Amino acid sequence: MTINDTSLPNINESQLDIPSFEKCQSEAAAPAPRILLLYGSLRKRSFSRLVVEECARLLSRMGAEVEIFNPEGLPQTDTEDENHPKVQELRSLMMWSEGQVWCSPERHGSMTSIFKSQIDWVPLSVGSVRPTQGKTLAVMQVCGGSQSFNVVNQLRVLGRWMRMVTIPNQSSVAKAFMEFDENDRMKPSPYYNRIVDVMEELMKFTLLLRTNKDYFVDRYSERVESAEKLSERVNQRSV
Repeated sequence: MTINDTSLPNINESQLDIPSFEKCQSEAAAPAPRILLLYGSLRKRSFSRLVVEECARLLSRMGAEVEIFNPEGLPQTDTEDENHPKVQELRSLMMWSEGQVWCSPERHGSMTSIFKSQIDWVPLSVGSVRPTQGKTLAVMQVCGGSQSFNVVNQLRVLGRWMRMVTIPNQSSVAKAFMEFDENDRMKPSPYYNRIVDVMEELMKFTLLLRTNKDYFVDRYSERVESAEKLSERVNQRSV
């Protein structure tokens, strides 16, 4: 089928971007990629924490700089103000990171409140800056029984809401209590191999996007809106 009329009367041509290979190229960047890891349980033997620790070891071996946020002491949202030390620590790490790993247990078919509270403390914007926009994200979950994907599906929705670039691969560890030895190290298994896959993919996407993330998340609708607001301000001043 041939489209004879190729006009775009609804488009603001001054704000329309034409993607190109050159625009998508990432410049070489020397510093190690900065990855923040979050987990969702305060248990003494937390399997989401143990999975995150394995991820941190892998990422460090792959050349990343890693930080694991400990949610113990983080207040529930709306019970303290944003000046609470744990809230400030979390927000600072969010700004510092270029990529993130989220891992939560599944509880009653959903992520835990411990994990969700961490995300709820992150504002969609700080001034004119979105703390998580354009950062890469890997989602993972641990299960007490058979393998489930309820949590990773929810985490993907959260990542989209936070305007992050969620990688395609993901991990769900079934019967997590059986996957760790007496030293709290993960045993060799297809579950472990999948975690390696996910960390490799996260590093690749982070390296690809790190110096060019603003371009990849730049949106036509927002450019048009910004241009219209600027025009309104200019017109108001000229009256």
